[in-house]
Amino acid sequence: MVARRALLGGVAVLAMPAIVRAAEPLSVFAHKVHQSAAVGSAGDITAAFTRETGVGVQWTTFADNGQLGDRLLREASLDHTAVDVGFLVNTQIVPRVAKLFEPLEAWMAKAPVAAPEDIFPGLLAGMKVGGLQVGLPFRHASSGLHYNAAILAERGIDHGPATAEDMIEMIRRCTYRRDDGTRVVGLVMPGLTYPNVIDLARMWDGDFITPDFKCTADQPGMLNAIRLLRALYQEGAFPRNFTTLTTEDTTQWMQQGRGVFCVQSMSRARLFNDPRGGAYAGKIRTVALPASATLQGRYPVAPAKVEFWGMAVPRPAGRKELSWAFLRAMTTVEATRVAALNGNGPVRNSTYDDATFRAAVPYADEERKVLKVARIPLPAFDEAARAGDLFREEAEAAVLGLKTPEQAMGDLTRRVTPLLPA
Repeated sequence: MVARRALLGGVAVLAMPAIVRAAEPLSVFAHKVHQSAAVGSAGDITAAFTRETGVGVQWTTFADNGQLGDRLLREASLDHTAVDVGFLVNTQIVPRVAKLFEPLEAWMAKAPVAAPEDIFPGLLAGMKVGGLQVGLPFRHASSGLHYNAAILAERGIDHGPATAEDMIEMIRRCTYRRDDGTRVVGLVMPGLTYPNVIDLARMWDGDFITPDFKCTADQPGMLNAIRLLRALYQEGAFPRNFTTLTTEDTTQWMQQGRGVFCVQSMSRARLFNDPRGGAYAGKIRTVALPASATLQGRYPVAPAKVEFWGMAVPRPAGRKELSWAFLRAMTTVEATRVAALNGNGPVRNSTYDDATFRAAVPYADEERKVLKVARIPLPAFDEAARAGDLFREEAEAAVLGLKTPEQAMGDLTRRVTPLLPA
């Protein structure tokens, strides 16, 4: 009787685990965009957590990913921290970082997340390090192909590309000089970092580093991408100043019709079609990146990259029952739907069937096609940043003609291999 009275008076139940009511709000470290996705005009997805536990949520937000990561890792390195939940981008979860966060298998067995099969498997797998699940995905950014349908029509093309080969031919046909002297390039992208180039390589199912830590930069998939960029650069179909182009520059090129094709996050469709940006608002289409005809029967679309943010629990956090309850509440089917209406990239397949979401996101079907086959651009390992620097160095050398693509990718493979985990 005493135990029952204590339970009813001091404990709230959220699904399975008993949660001790606490006066202090749950402390969440996040990027500003995560709070706006959780608490937006479409609804507050933290409300269910607060109703069930009696605990509010205190957001500490950062405008910069680096600042958030640095602060969160410092807190997770302490013997004790008041931070209950932190958001990490998948590329930050290298093995030395993963050790600072609570493995979730025991919590998932005790109180499973709702409909785990509905979460895109590539997103869950991307937050698993050393066989342990160290976070749950919350927000994704998936790559897609953006193209200017108005310029395609001007060049006599009345449809989008069905294959990678179609896309390459269209890029060449859409490279020209306008009557006013403006140079139009068929393909524009913000530099040759590995996340950008990996999308092109994925049209042939290529990779830079495979999930089992093999560098395959010198294999056909990546070589095809580098050869393509080298050829387009030589033909004037790729910007001469590609080494200095930023993401913002790329947006302007697309808005102004100086670039015709672009491979970037699908969510950038809103910016490309912003009527304040140029004369082509409403004319930029967003579709799944096409796969090469050589992959017919294996992939319906290219397995482009997906990058995402996930929620993790610092090991030294003192209220892990509450932390886990928050993670579960933030990833329910309904919470994912409402967050998507607040502008979030949904991590569940079912969200793409929601009529309200589909009306707000015209490329919803195309994005779902990508998410079914997408994978992260690089597995997590401690020397990933160094490997990325080497990739850019060798890719630029190849495209600028300082080395052949074969020589550059061979050199890259030899330089990166010693950095990889055994």
